[in-house]
Amino acid sequence: MCENWQIPDDGIWEVRNRQEEHFVYSKLMTWVALDRGIRLADKRSFPANRERWIRDRDKIYEEVMRVRVWNEKRRAFTQFYGSEDLDASVLIMPLVFFMATDRSEMLNTIRAIYENPKQGGLVSDGLVYRYPPEPRVDGLPGEEGTFNMCSFWLVEAIDASGEWPIPRCWTQARLLFERMLGLRKSLGTVCGADEFAG
Repeated sequence: MCENWQIPDDGIWEVRNRQEEHFVYSKLMTWVALDRGIRLADKRSFPANRERWIRDRDKIYEEVMRVRVWNEKRRAFTQFYGSEDLDASVLIMPLVFFMATDRSEMLNTIRAIYENPKQGGLVSDGLVYRYPPEPRVDGLPGEEGTFNMCSFWLVEAIDASGEWPIPRCWTQARLLFERMLGLRKSLGTVCGADEFAG
């Protein structure tokens, strides 16, 4: 991890229409691996290159928070370094304890994602897209559909925020969660919106 975290990659969604980029989700997951490795080594007294892990973990944090990822124009964390596109995968930042949900940067990101795609957001009819749903943004044929896991990430982020500047934030989270539960099949699994509509 320490030797490779600065290398560009294809990100969680493996977009196919661009060169590899420095995707936020990948940096975040590298931070998680190092952070949990440090905790595990400390808790279990396992051997570890603790100083290097802490140094690289902290470098990743600084790079994500202060240098490369915050988009001042969008007032949100975006998909990769220099991007203006939102990405629902950044919603896991507080869920993995990278940052507090009530920080202004996270609140602004949640608010931006919560907007309709026509206003630059990722939420349509209570369901969340992985990234902007414009045709061919990911290099794949067809149209982008909403992605269930992203909707659950949004529910948890809204619920955890507590001070989110949308009236009745817990009500919004509950309604979104109930919308997702309404998409369940007979076995209790949640189907996609496209499948449900069909």
